[in-house]
Amino acid sequence: MEGPARPSPVALDRFCRAILDEINRLGADANQTAHQRYRAIYQLINRRDKEMAEAFDNLRRSHALLMIAKLRQLGAVTDDEFTRFSAETRAAAEDLLRIMTGRQ
Repeated sequence: MEGPARPSPVALDRFCRAILDEINRLGADANQTAHQRYRAIYQLINRRDKEMAEAFDNLRRSHALLMIAKLRQLGAVTDDEFTRFSAETRAAAEDLLRIMTGRQ
């Protein structure tokens, strides 16, 4: 690997924008009561906060491949950004992603 993996501020911002878009969609759902929308947003934030922690925290070298795979799974890393990693790193991250998602 090229050195300790560090998620880019762009990836974090992209992930946060996706969450905010989800919150806006849930908050605007006129088919739900205000309380139902609140609960849906609360549950979303709890789930996405855990995903964010898995993907962006714990910046140790030993977790780099897992972090890269998680960022790919969450859509926080574009294809162009992913190609900046070595072929070996990309292959290992894709293998992990297949294991994480149960794909073969």
